[in-house]
Amino acid sequence: MISPHFYIGFISLVLLSTFSKTSGLYSSSSGVVDLNPSNFNKLVIGGDEIWIVEFFAPWCGHCKALVPEYQKAAQALKGVVKVGAVNADEHKSLGGQYGVQGFPTIKIFGSNKYKPDDYNGPRTAQGIIDHALRAVKDKVTAQSGKKTGGGGGSSGESDDIWLVEFFAPWCGHCKNLAPHWQKAATELKGKVKLGALDATVNTIKASQYEVRGYPTIKFFHKGEVQEYDGGRTSDDIVRWALEKASSSIEPPEVYEVVKEKVLSTACKEHPICIVAVLPHILDCQSECRNKYIETLLKLGEKYKQKMWGWVWSEALAQPKLEEALDIGGFGYPALAALNAKKMQYALLRGSFSYDGINEFLRDISYGRGRTAPVKGAELPKINKIEPWDGKDGSLPEEEDLDLSDIDLDEKEEL
Repeated sequence: MISPHFYIGFISLVLLSTFSKTSGLYSSSSGVVDLNPSNFNKLVIGGDEIWIVEFFAPWCGHCKALVPEYQKAAQALKGVVKVGAVNADEHKSLGGQYGVQGFPTIKIFGSNKYKPDDYNGPRTAQGIIDHALRAVKDKVTAQSGKKTGGGGGSSGESDDIWLVEFFAPWCGHCKNLAPHWQKAATELKGKVKLGALDATVNTIKASQYEVRGYPTIKFFHKGEVQEYDGGRTSDDIVRWALEKASSSIEPPEVYEVVKEKVLSTACKEHPICIVAVLPHILDCQSECRNKYIETLLKLGEKYKQKMWGWVWSEALAQPKLEEALDIGGFGYPALAALNAKKMQYALLRGSFSYDGINEFLRDISYGRGRTAPVKGAELPKINKIEPWDGKDGSLPEEEDLDLSDIDLDEKEEL
């Protein structure tokens, strides 16, 4: 006879097995690795592989609904990308370390393991696979020297301005720098790009830039490589980067408005665009016009940190533009500053000279000066014209009249 204790033990074992599978969501044969505080750093942070990690709670309905899709993705990515899952309800500290506030949360641990990317795509196997393969491509590109870190990078030849941290996963100073680096990256968005490169993986690239300790920070811009020598707080990094960026910014070009795209690019892709209308070429020949353009170029250099767009037009060549900005009422040359986002403009009332325009632009840069709404809800229509050829203007040649066929009545002498 089988002992009752056997049944009790058997039932307990079955219940325990069922509970474990339910609380874990994924079986050992699913292809999804069970991650916890004891193995996370070794497998995910310390490994070379790209990881997709789901932070879940066993009671979460959305997590349970994700299981078949996540397992399907794990099987498809086998041997290419590692797929893991963390019971963040049980291991709250691990979830908190990566800012997990809801379930399921999926993060991609790519080139920079300390700054995983949030997965915000569809909760389907294909969506997860697509993002995983994109992370693989980014890492391969980074290791070939074309990009750096998890968000793109530089080989030193990029037109963008970059600060790149060379780090080691085990480096304590690197870990201390991580939150400051992330905060600085947020504050510098749109001005200076920040990246990070695991120097223990990308040894050739680290050697190329003479990295001898961790963290090492390098400045890259158009082939120039410079050692970062600032402090290690986010404020220090931002201050150093902005000072360096300001000296590296190229002065803007001053483009003639000859088609729609010229005005659109100058005004919609910059916070403010400076619009000058110069006298007709017959009223102000090439030498005269070039002096005006030279003045605009000098002022563009002076205010290059403002990232303004600069354009000019010949008087009456773009009548809709002049009408929208009320230019021409006081004669030519004339100038206006246009904010295309707010559709507001300010008109130069002083002299069209370096000092006069500089005073006007200084007020604009401080948010001072009288503004008016642009006439119309959108940028004015631009006529497509031939650009100025750089030559003097001349009146059209008069046609020679052939008078041989014309009868002239003789006037009677008085």
